Amino acid sequence: MDAAERQRKRMTRACKRSGEHGEHVPVLRSLSTGNVRAHNDTAAGAMEEGERGGEGEGDNPLEQKVSAPRYSLVREVGRGSYGVVYEAVARSSGTVVAVKKLRCDAPENVELALAEFWALTSLEKRHENVVQLEECVLQRNGMAQKMSHGNKRSRQYLRLVETSLKGERVLSSPEEPCYLWFVMEFCEGGDLNRFVLSRQPDPHTNASFMQQLSSAVAFLHQNNIVHRDLKPDNILISERSGAPVLKVADFGLSKVCAGLASGPGRCADAEDKNKPGVNVNKFWLSSACGSDFYMAPEVWEGHYTAKADIFALGIIIWAMIERITFIDGESKREQLGTYVRQGTDIVPVGEALLENPKMVLSIPQRRRSHMSSDLRRLLRDMLAVNPQDRPDAQELHGRINRVICAG
Repeated sequence: MDAAERQRKRMTRACKRSGEHGEHVPVLRSLSTGNVRAHNDTAAGAMEEGERGGEGEGDNPLEQKVSAPRYSLVREVGRGSYGVVYEAVARSSGTVVAVKKLRCDAPENVELALAEFWALTSLEKRHENVVQLEECVLQRNGMAQKMSHGNKRSRQYLRLVETSLKGERVLSSPEEPCYLWFVMEFCEGGDLNRFVLSRQPDPHTNASFMQQLSSAVAFLHQNNIVHRDLKPDNILISERSGAPVLKVADFGLSKVCAGLASGPGRCADAEDKNKPGVNVNKFWLSSACGSDFYMAPEVWEGHYTAKADIFALGIIIWAMIERITFIDGESKREQLGTYVRQGTDIVPVGEALLENPKMVLSIPQRRRSHMSSDLRRLLRDMLAVNPQDRPDAQELHGRINRVICAG
């Protein structure tokens, strides 16, 4: 990304979001899937038969009989970079869940949706601090089909992949919009911004959040996932257990890195997502994506590894501890995030370091700070210009535990 592009971003200075606010497409007030247990088991059989059939109208799995609705949408709770999130209730159990609706009307939307789907379904184990995907449903014409990862017998799944790869509409026409619905655990505490900024500073909560965040990122990197958009908006809070539990969410920009034998810069699809032997800290990525206030210097240049997640985490932790905020230019919301002042402008730390790699960051920013020397040193290491000087995720988690114990 050259200087002119960075200047244009600085003029707008807003976190990336799509303009879905004007959408008035009716939503399903209840969501049903055709290959799940329900009052009529023939629905599952019809769905499976449809996937094995030909291209005729009677073989379309989305036109087969479906089971009774499983979820009832209650209310809209938020809008992210490419979708709308609802609070919903599972009809069979009464469990409250979050349902994210993603419109698959453009290849870029499909690419983001599949990235999130692949990342979350590639995890064979659960982690307390990573949002849990319960199921994913493809809806078209008021009918729905449960999606499974890498299902080559599902023409709808393959058409989604084809749409993403070809960069052109394959699945549906504008008159017949289709949606992917992600059913996930519901986090009633909102995001990290709202939680932290609505409460008085608490060192114990800060310490717990540091441990939880580093544990989540270590888990993701261990499972070959680079998040690439870590920011307070994408960190949710669950309070069901009493104490706040962080959940890393929104994997639309994430990458599941393939095995080393797959070639440099390639990321996993349904076939190679479980191949071992990946060192995500040596796996180079090239898409300059993310939210600018949390982007590492090398991301602005389009040549980076998983160490970019460590930089983003450093920005989040530093801002959380010192309550450093800025106003998002698009949403007008107060956001946790550190920055560098250049005249009347505020510039993301990563961008400022790219322009001046010898710049020394003022950690802490506050004159009266109780930040320990160990934590200052850790933050400087996390925000190092050279990604090789940053700790990897496993090392970071261990160092955070030691800093907390020493403090």
